[in-house]
Amino acid sequence: MTFLRESFIVFRRQLRMNLRNPTWVVIGLMQPVLYLFLFGPLLEPLAAQFGYANSWTFFVPGMLVQLGLFGAFFAGFGLIAEWRDGVVEAERVTPASRTALLMGRLWRDLIQLFAQALALVGLGYVLGMDASAGGAALGVLITLLMGGACAAASNALALTTKSEDVMAPVINAVMMPVLLLSGILLPMTLGKDWLQKVSDFMPTRWVVDGVRTSFLGEFGNSAFLWGAVWSLALFTLAMWWGTRTFRKENA
Repeated sequence: MTFLRESFIVFRRQLRMNLRNPTWVVIGLMQPVLYLFLFGPLLEPLAAQFGYANSWTFFVPGMLVQLGLFGAFFAGFGLIAEWRDGVVEAERVTPASRTALLMGRLWRDLIQLFAQALALVGLGYVLGMDASAGGAALGVLITLLMGGACAAASNALALTTKSEDVMAPVINAVMMPVLLLSGILLPMTLGKDWLQKVSDFMPTRWVVDGVRTSFLGEFGNSAFLWGAVWSLALFTLAMWWGTRTFRKENA
């Protein structure tokens, strides 16, 4: 109960800060929405070829994972500002659990991601996406695990670098190959054999395939199972890294 209370105190403060300036919630949602309207129609000729009723059924799950990846990976920039203002050190001298300091921030990031995901999926249904409600719900859950992993890793990276000038190029260097090799925009089967083999080593490729399979309602498919396993594994690993970083005496 103490851990939950400590996490809630941190979460409440972080949420109040976000509510004072909700602009970033809208900005974080704008990129996938623009992709839906500007890029989605271009995939219409390919939809039937890959077994989808329309391009939105293929594209919305990919944009959902992109939202979890790109939105959550920038969460650490706010932590750098807090560290610079002495907020992190002030929290660290309290009896609060170091894991609670991370978890409270993570709850804030997941609430924000959940609201954005609901808006994106709702827009997908408006555009004509053909997906089961249960499948969409499970797809959102996998995305939240993936987003939680990215947010925890972003906070750990923020406390490790303590500089936006260092953190920004690191994130950009990671995000570009992730975007291109995960099949978010286009199916990887359209690429050369060597490109497909490289993408097989990209965990996010399996997460994207898992969310797409979930939206189709094929829960027994190996792609769905691998996507769920990878998202849970990445979340666990990122939580370990984030907690370890918060516990460092020189963090």
